[in-house]
Amino acid sequence: MSNWDLFATWIGANANNGTWYVGGVIAACGFVTSSTLLVIVGLLSYVFLALVSISGYETGLNTMSLMRGSFGVKGSIVPSLINIVQFVGWAAVNTYIAAVSVSLVLREVFGWSAKNQTMDRIGLFAGIIIMSILHLISISLGEKSVKWIERIGIVLVTIFVLWESVIVLKMVPLHQIMTWQPPKHLHLPAGMAVDTLAAFNLAWVTAAADFSRFAKKKSGATIWSFIGANLGLIWFALMGIIATIATAITLQKFDPNNSDPSTIAAKLGLGALALIVIMLTSTTANAVNLMAAGSAATNIFKKLKLKPALWIVTLIATLVTFIPAYVATFLETFELFLDGVGMFLGPEIAIFLIDYFVLKKRNYQIDAFDQPQGPYWYVHGFNLVAITSWALGVVLYFLLRQLPVINQTLGATFPAMLVTAVLYWQWMLSFHKKQ
Repeated sequence: MSNWDLFATWIGANANNGTWYVGGVIAACGFVTSSTLLVIVGLLSYVFLALVSISGYETGLNTMSLMRGSFGVKGSIVPSLINIVQFVGWAAVNTYIAAVSVSLVLREVFGWSAKNQTMDRIGLFAGIIIMSILHLISISLGEKSVKWIERIGIVLVTIFVLWESVIVLKMVPLHQIMTWQPPKHLHLPAGMAVDTLAAFNLAWVTAAADFSRFAKKKSGATIWSFIGANLGLIWFALMGIIATIATAITLQKFDPNNSDPSTIAAKLGLGALALIVIMLTSTTANAVNLMAAGSAATNIFKKLKLKPALWIVTLIATLVTFIPAYVATFLETFELFLDGVGMFLGPEIAIFLIDYFVLKKRNYQIDAFDQPQGPYWYVHGFNLVAITSWALGVVLYFLLRQLPVINQTLGATFPAMLVTAVLYWQWMLSFHKKQ
């Protein structure tokens, strides 16, 4: 993959429905706070992405295979399972939002009444099937088809966002958007917004090496991946913030459940073209999601090839996409999902980065990654120090989320990562000294 391919891949990964929706969720902080946190958390999170990308470029392995170095040959199965769950979840999130677009397009084509819930449900289910077929096509050739989906998709997405930006800002002046504040009972504390953004961003960090291992140049794996990820994030999440606030001003009512791009496009009257391009962004993002989930599956099942793994996780994601249709609100499902993701990913990434860059000094013995009784076998295949540190990091995250001062300020994700990194580093040094 060239520098452009990696740049386009990470823009495409973030220029999607989920990113827009995250922007709409944190809009409940107000424009100034949400946009400031968006930039700060994005830059910090994607420094980690660039670091993990380096490891993939240097070793030629995907992220979950690299976890064998820190968690152990068998221990790496645990983060791999979490990666499958989270990327199948993200694929389902993007598919569901795009399926809403499909149902709205079908409503417009066939003239269904907006009050006809039965036909809307049929349209939604049809949308899920249509989008899942598109996703199967997008990953049919493995990394080759992903590369071409991103190359073509990013051009169309760029045109769409520029067009929609002009329409939204014509409808609602920027100064009104910047001074708008949500109702007090719906206000989102800054720390909770940080955790929401971190959970979203750190998910991509655990997939960084899946693509950087194909990089032609180190600069593509690091600099261009970092720039692309931040550009896609800030660009689309900012549009989510602006469009959600513009919708609230236009309708004189703020409802976080209306944050997804399909609903906003319909309420602002942007037409079928906007809804169709939303479907496209789902395909570009899910090509990355499904690749990451498939790569994690190959680390668990050694004989499973990448292409069959991609088909399997895509079919699972299709089934998972039906879940939000049967719960109270999509927002509740989404926030619950993000809380679960954020709790596990931060400590996991902290342990890997300390192990690879500090303890092992970027010198993993790749040939020993499959060896029983080798240097990465630890105790029966598990590095108990890593697993214990990870568990404590997860518990710490949960406890910090109970403190109002944390929810109002820093959030729990980055403090939990820092403490986990220090614990793992010191315990591993003590362990080696005893040996």
